[in-house]
Amino acid sequence: MTNYNSMKASSKYQAKKQPIRNKSSKFSQQEVDLTQMPLFFPEGYEKIFLTIYVLFLPYIAGLIFQFIYIAETHIELFLSLNEKASFIFTWLIGYEIIASIILLYIIKMAVSFANENRKAGVREFRRP
Repeated sequence: MTNYNSMKASSKYQAKKQPIRNKSSKFSQQEVDLTQMPLFFPEGYEKIFLTIYVLFLPYIAGLIFQFIYIAETHIELFLSLNEKASFIFTWLIGYEIIASIILLYIIKMAVSFANENRKAGVREFRRP
């Protein structure tokens, strides 16, 4: 003869999962961990490397943009353009490119965060 306790123990239903408490429920309230950054920040030299990245990454991105899109990979045109263009002009072009890439990456992370936190059981009714 089976009793209630044995039926409850053999039940195929899973218990409700508890939400993860240490994970933030909002994208803007997540903690920022600089050790997970894709850039190299050696311990003790963070400010020096941050300065190097702020100065040279936009400049290199601006040079690449000028070479590929403006000079159309012609070395003579690129060199003559580089003589007339100032450092700040090239840096500003690269800054805008890097800023737009970072903004797109933040939007991608926010969308993926929203998809992870969406309730799996609740779906809107849609007509075919």
